[in-house]
Amino acid sequence: MKIRRGTLYLADLDPRSGTGAGKTRPVLVIQTDLLNETGQASTWVLPCTTRLVGENILRVPLPRGIAGNRQACEVMIDQSRAIDNRRFVRTLKPLPRTILREVEEKLRRLAEL
Repeated sequence: MKIRRGTLYLADLDPRSGTGAGKTRPVLVIQTDLLNETGQASTWVLPCTTRLVGENILRVPLPRGIAGNRQACEVMIDQSRAIDNRRFVRTLKPLPRTILREVEEKLRRLAEL
């Protein structure tokens, strides 16, 4: 499976640890394609949730079907993590550029970059 930045994938995040997201769920790859193309064994992602809390600094809404997601969900900006590439189940679709830019901006704000 080719892993690309800005694309939504279904990934198995079990076993869950602490407040981290578990289950099989959509994740957004935010790692640069420069690293994705090197054969790196892990990938930096942001998991999504269907427990909608509304748009805020920690969430970016994804309407149902916008990137292959079956349900409306939210990208969890505060739950970034690296996952082993064997956790990827299947490719969904790339996010629209406007939504990816919103994710990037919220990551910058959250990390004060």
